[in-house]
Amino acid sequence: MMAVVKAEAALGFSYIEVARPRPGSGEVLVKVKAASACGTDSLIYDWEPWAEGRVRPPRIVGHEFAGEVAALGDGVTGVDVGQRVSAESHFFCGTCPQCLAGSQEVCHNLRIMGVDTDGAFAEYIAVPAANIWLNHPDIPDQVASLQEPFGNAVDTVLAEPVSGKRVLIAGAGPIGLMCAALARAFGAIKVIISDPNEYRLELAHRMGADIALNPKVSPITGPVLSATRGEGVDVFLSVSGNPKALIDGLTLLAPGGRASLLGLYNKPAPIPLNELVIFKKLRLYGITGRKVFATWQTTSRLLSSHKIDLKPLITHELRLDEFDKGFELMRAGRCGKTIFRP
Repeated sequence: MMAVVKAEAALGFSYIEVARPRPGSGEVLVKVKAASACGTDSLIYDWEPWAEGRVRPPRIVGHEFAGEVAALGDGVTGVDVGQRVSAESHFFCGTCPQCLAGSQEVCHNLRIMGVDTDGAFAEYIAVPAANIWLNHPDIPDQVASLQEPFGNAVDTVLAEPVSGKRVLIAGAGPIGLMCAALARAFGAIKVIISDPNEYRLELAHRMGADIALNPKVSPITGPVLSATRGEGVDVFLSVSGNPKALIDGLTLLAPGGRASLLGLYNKPAPIPLNELVIFKKLRLYGITGRKVFATWQTTSRLLSSHKIDLKPLITHELRLDEFDKGFELMRAGRCGKTIFRP
């Protein structure tokens, strides 16, 4: 089969022929119908320091997908050949203290699809049956492939209720845009998003943001305070991984407010804890992965009921062998979500 592979420790990927995987005991073989590109994939493509320290080439990349069950390994039950599925990309052991407490997303022995194991930018992928999610018939493949990152947005926004709240989102990448749609759908009275990319700020308005601010054009403090009667926001969602955006957001968060932190930082992000957190009595949530499978239930219901529409976020659909074009679009910030089809 053909696959997109991190073939060597260098910039870029290769589109090469590899052996089709065989489902082992307890595994499901899935024929991939749609796979979406993620910021993590871009880090691996660019061979950033995090990827260099984590990924061991050769590795098939990609971890967001939808497909059809092609074969079952020994001992698999509850899944049938021909069913439409996606998969939780965090492979958990099921026996460590975290897993036994129901927090599989922070499994002590965690492995990640497309990072530590071969991924979904391929014609077929073998996945543990425990990670398989049956897709709702009303969710098309390209949208179903977004459930994994959408779950991150769900947990980021809904760590606490947002109804009647004023929300500031730092970062208008795909997950930040999903956060805007979720905040709007769940009753936020003001949704403000900041990002230095004008293309994505335009998308933000289509995804439900009331106000879209470019911090490179002018500081966001004035417009945010003006929109909140000088009080600041009730909820801050950090999706960008930018240290200054983090400080700005915590500064604009009203006393007693809540922050959800999802964006990852490539450099230290020092926070004056006394002034910005302790004396303001803030609540900080670290968000990673998704609750398995409670968050998947929420994402499926939101998408199948059309409570949330992610189609405007899908700006490009490409053949898998056009992966270079897709990643150039991502690097240039000229896309929302890019879907690859084998």
